[in-house]
Amino acid sequence: MAGILQRMSGLRAALRYLSGHRVFSSTARTRLWSAGLCSPVLTCSSGQFLVSSRQVHGGADAPKSSPSAAPERLPFSRVTPQDLDFFRKVLPGRTITDPDLLESSNVDWLRTVRGSSEVLLRPQTTEEVSQILSYCNSRNLAVNPQGGNTGLVGGSVPVYDEIVLSTALMNNVLTFDSISGILTCQAGCVLENLSLYLEEREFIMPLDLGSKGSCQIGGNVATNAGGLRLLRYGSLRGTVLGLEVVLADGRVLDCLTKLRKDNTGYDLKQLFIGSEGTLGVITAVSVLCPQKPKSVNVVFLGCKTFEQLLQTFQLCRGMLGEILSAFEFLDSECMRLLNTHLKMSNPISDCPFYVVIETSGSDSTHDGEKLQNFLEEAMNLSMVADGTVATEDSKIKALWSMRERVTEALTHEGYTYKYDISLPVEQIYQLVTDMRTHLGDQAKSVVGYGHVGDGNVHLNVTSSANNPALVAAIEPFVYEWTAKRQGSVSAEHGLGLKKRNYIYYSKPSQAVALMGNIKAMLDPKGILNPYKTLPDDLK
Repeated sequence: MAGILQRMSGLRAALRYLSGHRVFSSTARTRLWSAGLCSPVLTCSSGQFLVSSRQVHGGADAPKSSPSAAPERLPFSRVTPQDLDFFRKVLPGRTITDPDLLESSNVDWLRTVRGSSEVLLRPQTTEEVSQILSYCNSRNLAVNPQGGNTGLVGGSVPVYDEIVLSTALMNNVLTFDSISGILTCQAGCVLENLSLYLEEREFIMPLDLGSKGSCQIGGNVATNAGGLRLLRYGSLRGTVLGLEVVLADGRVLDCLTKLRKDNTGYDLKQLFIGSEGTLGVITAVSVLCPQKPKSVNVVFLGCKTFEQLLQTFQLCRGMLGEILSAFEFLDSECMRLLNTHLKMSNPISDCPFYVVIETSGSDSTHDGEKLQNFLEEAMNLSMVADGTVATEDSKIKALWSMRERVTEALTHEGYTYKYDISLPVEQIYQLVTDMRTHLGDQAKSVVGYGHVGDGNVHLNVTSSANNPALVAAIEPFVYEWTAKRQGSVSAEHGLGLKKRNYIYYSKPSQAVALMGNIKAMLDPKGILNPYKTLPDDLK
């Protein structure tokens, strides 16, 4: 009993006097933590991992029938000098043909896929996009829409010589209503810039991603990005109120409504959310933004087993309720990568599993009491082995970086095979455990992290080099394992080039066939982002 009282006393002290960042453990010792967690942003691994789109995942010796490899080039036209003359007339000074300037648009963020586009177009207005697509459709020129190029499935870069249509210069906020919280902006606005714009007005974006410094809102919507706040604010399918989209033939579809309720006919915007640029090019977005919380706390906890982690999540939902905004996890292998490659120190003692919990609300006293009660109960029930709390912005960002920078750390581990899986919450880490057993010593490392709140695990398998034999051991095992448990082979990253042929593990053939019909109706020539999202052979 005395030990319980001691732990409770320590927790109360940590929450009552937290002007900075204090740590608690199962022995109830509170200690100030001052070590810096953040390190300078490191660049991605060198180009040694680059492969052509034809060789993606499989390597040069992989059979051409590899589901991840690109199909043969479709009979699109090739760009001529006359085409360039037209583009330069529409986009004076913004039609790029310099190979050095095209390099970054031809290579994906992971540096695993390379296209061979010779033209980069940088429109500033919807009208310019309309003129470009109308012309390309008439000439049968394939187009690769591109936002921030932060995708992980090869969906944002050309496969062959498709024209890259960048939205980077379409970066203006159009309107913001401070009463309703509805923001309308062009598709090329960088997510972090929108967040800063809104924070100055006491609002926040409903979406938060580790790539927020580069990704664009149009690309976020086109891939239906999930991110760290989905538990609290839901997916973009709910927060996006309207879209402006340019169709393949240049027609502009204006569904840029600012209404929260509109039940007149079909909700056409939903077709384009998550369509990965295959049905139309998103040029503007209206999104419902929540007010900026006045009280934010972040807790970093350690658990000895994944079962205890799930028990902590269940307790957390029940006791924190409306102030719970995120519940993320990473395993000890992730922590090893952060320590080794980014020199980030573990803020607590070593544990098999780590949890990042965020609360956000309007009353710091109320929120602090709820958080205190939750932490006391979690420790009384021995669910948590160690932990630390942060309330200051700098310390909150430092703790969040432990979760957000895992992807960056992985780029320094070697060649990485990424799988974005959603499953019933109680089964999400079993996939990681079973994959380790299945692969044995074939892989350099097998790590798991993700969003417990929405049943999304990011499974990453690393190798010293691109290894076709390792891929053959992972796939289709990972997809069959997921399908048997009624999961999804893509929770939030999309299908892109790499995963397109695995769609049948998550969707029935009738549904995929209907998707093909929709694609044929909206883009009959197939010029928009070809070779992506839909399988090569529609059943």
